[in-house]
Amino acid sequence: MPEMPEVQGLVDFLGERLTGVQITRATVANIAALKTYDPPIDALHGQEITGAARHGKFIDLATTGPHLVFHLAKAGWLRWYDELPKTIIRPGKTPIALRVALSDGAGFDLTEAGTKKSLAYYVVRDPSDVPGVARLGPDPLDASFTRDTFADLLAGRRTQIKGVLRDQTIIAGVGNAYSDEILHAAKMSPYALASSLSDDDITRLFDAMTLTLTDAVAEASGKPPAELKDAKRRGMQVHGRRGSTCPVCGDEVRSVFFADNSLEYCPTCQTGGKILADRRLSRLLK
Repeated sequence: MPEMPEVQGLVDFLGERLTGVQITRATVANIAALKTYDPPIDALHGQEITGAARHGKFIDLATTGPHLVFHLAKAGWLRWYDELPKTIIRPGKTPIALRVALSDGAGFDLTEAGTKKSLAYYVVRDPSDVPGVARLGPDPLDASFTRDTFADLLAGRRTQIKGVLRDQTIIAGVGNAYSDEILHAAKMSPYALASSLSDDDITRLFDAMTLTLTDAVAEASGKPPAELKDAKRRGMQVHGRRGSTCPVCGDEVRSVFFADNSLEYCPTCQTGGKILADRRLSRLLK
């Protein structure tokens, strides 16, 4: 799933490449992914793109008319073309959800792999008209997001810290992959309760979150869409590396599997050497 650093990389690329360019056509290939009807999708035609922005994991293309806002979900991506293909899109027989043609001959597709379709795009007058954007918590890389802000968000939450980091209504932009990376950097169990963290724990976790995300955003900056996924994989210390060696201590990276995803962690670095049982609400095995 694309998360804050990759989404910011896409925003940086699109903002530089598209500002001042007109949308000549937006072709709907998956009507179920289009979540709005007013303004209609045709309202984008002929509009000049004035900039790109990120709201959590949502990408916002502002135009002289409405905004095109999209969320790539778990298996979505943006495929960029310096010269847009002239092939005819056949709805229902393609991974393409939306094709956007630009006045300079370039363009992009929003695509989604697999059968479970979650990618969504919206044509709105204001980004806050998108329900998911309106519900977002603060951005952890915003200058106003301090250690004390973070502590206030954690106070009284009897929820596993892994779930808190992933909850977009609490903190915007962090997903499954970077929550694994942040917790590994903080040397903290994903099952630790947010309300149980000491002041030192909160400081350590805040510092790990800030450094992990800042470094990942810097790594993504300036890369075209085709290179962002590989850059993300190369930067991972534990996420997606089950069975490999922890680069910090040399222990084996382990996984806990859930219905539709998994988490990765290092027992030596994060759980005092104990192995987490493979179910969501388990305690540490004894």
